[in-house]
Amino acid sequence: MSKVRNVMAASIAAGLLATGLATGGDAHAASPLNYVALGDSYSAGSGVLPIDTGNLLCLRSTANYPHVLASSTGAHLKDVTCGAAQTKDFAGSQYPGVAPQLDALSADTDLVTFTMGGNDNNTFINAVTTCGTAGILSGGKGSPCKDKNGTSFQDQIDAHTYPALKKALQDIRAKSPNARIAALGYPWITPSTADPSCFAKLPIASGDVPYLRDIQAHLNAAIERAAQETGAAYVDFSQVSEGHDACKAVGTRWIEPLLFGQNIVPVHPNALGERRMAERTLSVLKMG
Repeated sequence: MSKVRNVMAASIAAGLLATGLATGGDAHAASPLNYVALGDSYSAGSGVLPIDTGNLLCLRSTANYPHVLASSTGAHLKDVTCGAAQTKDFAGSQYPGVAPQLDALSADTDLVTFTMGGNDNNTFINAVTTCGTAGILSGGKGSPCKDKNGTSFQDQIDAHTYPALKKALQDIRAKSPNARIAALGYPWITPSTADPSCFAKLPIASGDVPYLRDIQAHLNAAIERAAQETGAAYVDFSQVSEGHDACKAVGTRWIEPLLFGQNIVPVHPNALGERRMAERTLSVLKMG
């Protein structure tokens, strides 16, 4: 077993050297990465047990993807992720006694990851609850949510979320100029087309299922654009999370449904989803 661990450690170290995450001689390369995890509830793993009792306001899990990633690489993790965080909470205090997330960064930070943007303008919660209510009232028929809201969610993303994300990425770079920065997209919440058997768990009208997915795709595209324009890596889940949406069975789905799910926080990643998010991030950063 010790030989296996040594081989794994050597492999991880080689990957970090190859991507420039560990530089400056043998002594520095052998030291743990200084890893800061920022972000919202998808980063915090809100709803996944066990809960980090150090800050109950943020509903942070010790099994979230930052912890999985840190465990896989031996990185020294500073986790300031927080459920319900918006992009403004990078630079401002989200709750009394909770420091701005950017305060966790320093010139010595080697790696930064985050998911952010889904709570800006209440995009996710408004879209899911609005479309869910409309779906119930319509008996799952038509596209009442799309008919009522049109491009309003996408317009808010373009007008407010995208520039806020770009500014946040620039602020991260200013505080940690040598860090590798990874902005993660959001894994698919809904399938590409309606699944009638899922209506009890995710009561979205058939025509609004692709509408919700388009809103999520629009947000992910904004995150990707902001990352590209600021020199950050973008972790894309559009292919790897296909078939793992909230309508799938336990053990397959990465996201819990709105109703009758297994997490205390619905429409969020479960433990499997958090592990897969970590694995995808390691792959994109060539750390594993």
